[in-house]
Amino acid sequence: MSSILTNNSAMVALQTLKGINQNLEKTQSEISTGKEIAGAKDNSAIWAISKVMESDVSGFQAVSDSLALGESTVAVALAGAEQITNILNEIKGKVVAATGENVDYAKLTADVTELTNQVTSIINASQFNGMNLLNDDGVNLTVLSSIDRDNTGTVTASNITVAAVDFTSNLDLTDIDVSDSTQAEASIVNIEAHIQTAVDGAAALGASSKRITDQSGFVTKVMDAMKSGIGSLVDADMEAASARLQALQTQQQLGVQALSIANQAPQTILSLFR
Repeated sequence: MSSILTNNSAMVALQTLKGINQNLEKTQSEISTGKEIAGAKDNSAIWAISKVMESDVSGFQAVSDSLALGESTVAVALAGAEQITNILNEIKGKVVAATGENVDYAKLTADVTELTNQVTSIINASQFNGMNLLNDDGVNLTVLSSIDRDNTGTVTASNITVAAVDFTSNLDLTDIDVSDSTQAEASIVNIEAHIQTAVDGAAALGASSKRITDQSGFVTKVMDAMKSGIGSLVDADMEAASARLQALQTQQQLGVQALSIANQAPQTILSLFR
């Protein structure tokens, strides 16, 4: 039965064309944005997962910044501790020289005094952004090292604590005396103890620095893996999208042609009345 009021062929062609246009619009959006899932309506579950992962990436970026700051702070303190160790070895050489009888004790004393002052200067200067791990302010360095999310979604922060070594109190060089051979001999034990203190402090700072450096490298790898994972979830396959675009454009042209043919069908009824 033919009808001029109801054109079933046109309705079918129109619905088909609408479906093609919707798919074409989605494909063009994928190509323009580079994302297969750009919003919650595209796939709510995957979109929600990607957003949680993106928030974790942002958190790890803050962790990376914290580790970089901590690494620089410890590096400055470590450089100071190593330099102080070298100076203490120089002082030891002066002390050992002073144990002899035919030496200039006044010049040796002046040298030891200058070296001692240099140690104090290095301790005071070994600060980064106001944090000094070599002086006696008693403040340890706390470095944000990770954010951990468990299977319930609860997030907790992890820290690395770098203990201050307090060279101000532990390296009291007033017990080093090279005014004569007797005092110099007594000072040998003292300077050895000071050297060991400086070595232990530098070793502790070195271990902390290594841990922070390793953690920084790990956080960078975690961020890269997360970004790759997010991309796998929401990024568009550009090769597939390009091929799909070509196919949909062809289907769109055929759909328009089919609708045009269906719209012309009622006009054939006029021939019945001629």
